[in-house]
Amino acid sequence: MNIFFTFDYELFFGSESGSLYNCIIKPTNELIKISEKYNVNFVFFVDSGYLIKLNEYRKKFPNLNDDYDLIINQIKYLYKTGHDIQLHIHPHWEDSHFNGKKWIIDTKRYRLHDFEEEDINDIVYRYKKCLTDLTDNNIFAFRAGGWCIQPFNKIRDALKNNDIYLDSTVYKNGLNLSKTHYIDFRNMPDKDEWKFEDNPLKENKNGYFREIPISAYKLSPLFFWKFAVTKKFATKKHKIFGDGSPVGAAKKSIIKMLTRTSYSVVSCDGYKSSFLFNAYEEYKRHKKSNLIVIGHPKASSEYSLNKLNKFIKSLDKNDIITTFKEKY
Repeated sequence: MNIFFTFDYELFFGSESGSLYNCIIKPTNELIKISEKYNVNFVFFVDSGYLIKLNEYRKKFPNLNDDYDLIINQIKYLYKTGHDIQLHIHPHWEDSHFNGKKWIIDTKRYRLHDFEEEDINDIVYRYKKCLTDLTDNNIFAFRAGGWCIQPFNKIRDALKNNDIYLDSTVYKNGLNLSKTHYIDFRNMPDKDEWKFEDNPLKENKNGYFREIPISAYKLSPLFFWKFAVTKKFATKKHKIFGDGSPVGAAKKSIIKMLTRTSYSVVSCDGYKSSFLFNAYEEYKRHKKSNLIVIGHPKASSEYSLNKLNKFIKSLDKNDIITTFKEKY
């Protein structure tokens, strides 16, 4: 089985963004330790809109210079040591600003679809160029911020124009219809990967794009009750590194998770890392070729790092931890 560990490298987007050091630098350094211990590479989907804003505002606020140097040096180190740097877009950075003390996050335009098509093309171009200028890497893979990739036809041309042909956004039965999000991944193909053209949920063997879906796992409401309790009464090992606040989920989605069976991405974040082994075994039983694990440095904890370490150590000799640039 090919196993991809993919990390969305970003701050928080709620009322508090959190600090760069606690949300990104410190937890990523812990992930680097694990990768070097087992001589494996991870995929980092870098939220480059943040890098652009950081570079813009450090000219006005010199106190941001240290943050800029820290994150640029870490990204360069990741690339230099073999990790895969790819494109993650949270376009609300276009409307957000730094007030001299903290980032003021404006999510009224959280999805790329909230912009005009000409602006979408410009955003994709600038956000990709930011990463290629840093790493000289071939940026060809994309993950939509907040999984908001629908309706795809509005962003299709911008991705094509900028040579982005691989997507890893969708996951089985994903659903979130909130003020900021629009996600409906029901009825997607039950395959490890597929080609598509106008709709990532509809296979087209002659399509320009390739979808590598994030792996998903079916969970009972009991898991989310345990998750909620663990979050509320977090002990040291369950406390996540990040010190910000997330964009709130829709109330309907929360009620559904607490009352009915639902699907979640296979994750190495926080308490969700507790079902990593079970998801792996299920994918093995169904003879799947790929296991795509998603994570966020900001949501790492002592518990999740320990689970990730044990998981990699326990893998079968025939399993291959790989990256998109190595395989595609």
